[in-house]
Amino acid sequence: MSFSAVRKHTTMSKSPAPPPNTEDAPIGERLQKILARAGIASRRAAETIILEGRVQVNGQTVTELGTRADITRDHIRVDGKLLHGPEPTKYFMVNKPRGYVTTLDDPEHRPTVMQLLGQDKQKKIIGEHSKFPRLYPVGRLDYLSEGLLLMTNDGELANKLSKAATGVLKTYLVKVSGAPTPEAIDQIRRGIMIDRGRLADTRSTGRRDRVLTQPAKVEQVRGGDNPWYEVTLTEGRNRQLRKMFEEIGHHVEKIRRIGYGALTLDVPPGGFRELLPGEVQALSRAAAGKKVERKKVLPEAAQLKKPVPPKRKFRPRTGAPPRRRPS
Repeated sequence: MSFSAVRKHTTMSKSPAPPPNTEDAPIGERLQKILARAGIASRRAAETIILEGRVQVNGQTVTELGTRADITRDHIRVDGKLLHGPEPTKYFMVNKPRGYVTTLDDPEHRPTVMQLLGQDKQKKIIGEHSKFPRLYPVGRLDYLSEGLLLMTNDGELANKLSKAATGVLKTYLVKVSGAPTPEAIDQIRRGIMIDRGRLADTRSTGRRDRVLTQPAKVEQVRGGDNPWYEVTLTEGRNRQLRKMFEEIGHHVEKIRRIGYGALTLDVPPGGFRELLPGEVQALSRAAAGKKVERKKVLPEAAQLKKPVPPKRKFRPRTGAPPRRRPS
């Protein structure tokens, strides 16, 4: 028998590959994803809730992040409350004023962004008998900053938008003390070394963990002794704008976020509105790293107010007699 015949015979007698073992395939979704879709918390915050032992599945406390469950079959409780499936997803743009903290509850009892979405204001926006789901801020604006803030119960989208790797464009109006040199502004454009993390942590430990920022787009939009700049970032590190300008020797006086992905700020300070379906779709595209377009004409809320001219002081004419008060 020839070699080719032997080869043909062995090839034809080869048994087919066994089907994959479906019993080992994971069933259900990860718990943190279920909690996020149910509006309990963002996915990252849901992981903390699980690790703290606050979640039960079919009566058993779960503290392992890889645990999966099926919301249609399993009884899932958070802090003793039974989940009833995912809430309808909602998305809102909020114009955060200066002096509010971007958190759900503040231990120092400062005003929070949640107070901007109070029950009385909700009724005017979504109707007398409607009610908001539990919303969470996407990213942060610090206490002294203002402007565009996203609020949603879509934990999956919020998690994607918050990751620096997605490169979602965020645009700010920044007022600084003193006029930086063109060379200093070029440093920010190229990327500049700043301290990583919170300033309080750096001071308490005495260690400085430095990181190079991503290139930024910087344009001066108003001159003067204390100029304004429009700065566009693709990342959102803690107090990043303030740290960047401090590195070139200039204190930041004001920050207002006017753009996020395809969104442009178009509600007055303290106001909010629900996003349109097309705007939500544009956010999803931005979270996937795809290019999106913003409005070419800036709404009033995203513009700098015109400077108020100084009041003229009254000066009497030279040689004119002084005015007498009527008796």
